[in-house]
Amino acid sequence: MASTDGAPRRDEQLQRRLARGEETALGELYDQLAPMVHGLAGRILADQTAAAQLTREIFAHVWEHPEAFDPARGSLRSWLGALTHRRAVDRLRARRAAEAGPAGEAEDEIRAVATAARVQYAVAALPQPLRETIAESYYDGRTYQETARRLGISEQAAKERMRQGLELLAAELEQERARHRGPAPAGPERADPEPVVAEPVVAERAVAERADTERERGRRQEGGGT
Repeated sequence: MASTDGAPRRDEQLQRRLARGEETALGELYDQLAPMVHGLAGRILADQTAAAQLTREIFAHVWEHPEAFDPARGSLRSWLGALTHRRAVDRLRARRAAEAGPAGEAEDEIRAVATAARVQYAVAALPQPLRETIAESYYDGRTYQETARRLGISEQAAKERMRQGLELLAAELEQERARHRGPAPAGPERADPEPVVAEPVVAERAVAERADTERERGRRQEGGGT
């Protein structure tokens, strides 16, 4: 994603500080990632009070179990996203079960909501130029010409940003997919239950297919095709 080469080292240093009980480390992590954690929880639960409560619980878990984060399997941001995603989906399932609606329809809705929320969480980590281009083209359905006009950039720049953004999204979601299917060491919140694994897989596949389409479109246009 939009991280630098020093990001993994910073994550490890932050984890060590948390393990030593440094409250300032938790404050730094909260300031950096709480808005995105809350946003992800809110998109899944559609309840800001519940999202705020879940956000508090997520950071309480980080404080109590810093050893649960494995730097070899991705970034702190990705781990927190997966943890938030899992707990929010569990709560949404419990809510739908309590409402006693048709089980199949409820599960379809949960998967759709969870997939969209997870992709949006990944989009939020993109560099601003790529993020705003994805928002204009991918989400709002505007053409390259419209996107370029609205952002004040060339059409070629809009196309390139779109391709780069989608490729980064696919890579981030594939990293999460690898986190799910990789070895699961013992420890709190290290392994995800099977029902949640499907959402990031579906999201990663959809974004990867869109990125492939954008690359092919770019090759045709560069070659003078239609």
